Formats: sequence, structure tokens, C-alpha cells
Amino acid sequence: MAKKSMVAREVKRAKIASKYAAKRAALKAVISDRNVSREQMEEALVKLQKLPRDASPCRRQRRCRVSGRPHAVYRKFGLSRNKLREATMRGDVPGLVKASW
Repeated sequence: MAKKSMVAREVKRAKIASKYAAKRAALKAVISDRNVSREQMEEALVKLQKLPRDASPCRRQRRCRVSGRPHAVYRKFGLSRNKLREATMRGDVPGLVKASW
């Protein structure tokens, strides 16, 4: 089980990223637009840099929904390898069976 503070930090990052998503998108659109003057582009860059670090969605870590484990998390299921195996053995994941050959 992951520390509750780490899981809470990820929740906080998700809230901040969603809060600033529109503002970041607008600033990035100004920066990538070729018809904007150099001064406007530099101003948009400065504003983008002044946003909180956690406003960037790439700062988020994918975590297991059950245990909060940050490594070996399968995107399709949202579970870590350990919890996915346990769920498979219980039969909670339809269509997924343990391999045997």
C-alpha cells in the first residue's frame, strides 16, 4: 500500500492540472502560432512559466486504483500487476485467464 500522502499528492496534482488546463491551452496556442509578434510570444512564455508546476498534466503519476502503487500499472485495467493477478484469480476480470502452456 502506498503512503496516503503520496496518493493525496496525486489527487492534488490532478485538481490543479484540471484547474489550469484552459489557461495552459490558450498560452500554448499563442506560443505555437506563427502569426503572433515576438513580444506577445515572449509574454505568453513568461506567463506559462509562472503557472504552478503541478498545472502540467505530465507531472501526474499513474497509480493503481486499489493499492496506490506507482510502478507496473496496466493502463487498460488501472491496476498494478499484483492486484491485477489477484483480481484475475478471483475471476473479477472477464476474459482474462492465467496463461498455461
